[in-house]
Amino acid sequence: MSIKAESIIKAIDTARNQSKHRRFEQSIDLVVTFRDLDIKKPENKFSLTVTLPHPIPNKQNKICMIASGSMVLSARDANVDLVISKDDFPKYVESKKSIRKLAQEYDFFLATPDMMVQIGRTMGSILGPRGKMPDVVQPNADLKPIVDRYRRSVRVKIKDQPQVMARIGGETMNEKEIAENATAVLEEITKKVQPEKIRSIYIKLTMGAPIRLNLQQ
Repeated sequence: MSIKAESIIKAIDTARNQSKHRRFEQSIDLVVTFRDLDIKKPENKFSLTVTLPHPIPNKQNKICMIASGSMVLSARDANVDLVISKDDFPKYVESKKSIRKLAQEYDFFLATPDMMVQIGRTMGSILGPRGKMPDVVQPNADLKPIVDRYRRSVRVKIKDQPQVMARIGGETMNEKEIAENATAVLEEITKKVQPEKIRSIYIKLTMGAPIRLNLQQ
């Protein structure tokens, strides 16, 4: 299966033209549905973090880092939205309610290796099902490029239906950039799911009807 950029751009144009004017900037989403994929089997479920080549205007992911030692200062220097030090960690996990609040407010979590056991024990039951367990950052890592990558990343996850959806753009972006973002997401999906198991691909605006792409075999 191959998908030409022109096909994606055509679908984007159609979605825009068919959408009514809204008083807010709509997002542009990519929807992929699958066939013959039993999502009751754990091996058929996946959660991906895909870095988009082009950032989405007015959509900057919020990042929380749980760190110890010098990485606390490094995280602050890298403008991480919330930095939780080892000493402060207990007050953030006092209750399930406080952990759920963190899970709702932050898109991605990072952590130093030494904090992972505590995180798993206290936050795992809430972050895990949401696909938000922290990615490990080594103590000597340069955080700024890592944070920049997560700022423009999207999470692609199969939930309770054989399909995934990812935000790939906004109305003010040009079609070429949105198409390149869509291609980046599709490339990662096909590393997890055989192309022949992709039933359909759609482009849609937040309040618009989905526009189906032509899949070339």
